[in-house]
Amino acid sequence: MSEAAISIQNVWKFFGDYAAVREVSLEVPPSAILALLGRNGAGKTTMLRMMAGLLRPSRGDISVSGLGWVEQNGSAIGVVGHGEWIYDDLSAQENLEFFGRLYKVDDLAACIDRWLETVGLTRFRNARVSEFSRGMRQRLAVARAFLHDPRVLLLDEPWTALDDRATQLLSSLLRDAQSRGRSVVVCSHQLREALEVATQVAVIDRGKLIFQGPNSDDFKSAPEDFYQKIS
Repeated sequence: MSEAAISIQNVWKFFGDYAAVREVSLEVPPSAILALLGRNGAGKTTMLRMMAGLLRPSRGDISVSGLGWVEQNGSAIGVVGHGEWIYDDLSAQENLEFFGRLYKVDDLAACIDRWLETVGLTRFRNARVSEFSRGMRQRLAVARAFLHDPRVLLLDEPWTALDDRATQLLSSLLRDAQSRGRSVVVCSHQLREALEVATQVAVIDRGKLIFQGPNSDDFKSAPEDFYQKIS
């Protein structure tokens, strides 16, 4: 069993003849926050979806918490992605109840109360999600991902549509998760936010891993120059 929280070995992903991910090998240590960065179309989302078990690698191996792609236990993973995985026809509370029962969350009612309060949706708990703004939907998606206290969190553009207060809250939640031994992978175009919380950095360009290493104060101090610094 790998000691890494996530182990990616020689992974390729083809869509037809197009290789969206090309021979990527990467390990995410326990209690790390990895910022997976790259420009549009670089392969970040494809890579994250394979880590989450939503896409099967065409070649190579991925293990999360020591389990291979086929064996993965979804309850060990929390995901925030473009699709959000929340249901418009349900209320905020009903969405969290559905996923909480799916993940067999202990003391579910109290857990839902706590997370609705954390993301600022308590007074909207009975409102249908179809009536929510984009930012409210994103906050509910964050609550859903954290609800079952997963060992690994995978987040794709998680700061999208969040106001300054919610942005700071999410960053704080990620740091808290790391302090409790959780491992996080976050893909984002918002370099300042991603580099502020990351302990590790990996960069994908046209499907290939071109940089990996620890985050640094140099990256954080001038995120707008990040891509120049790694070239």
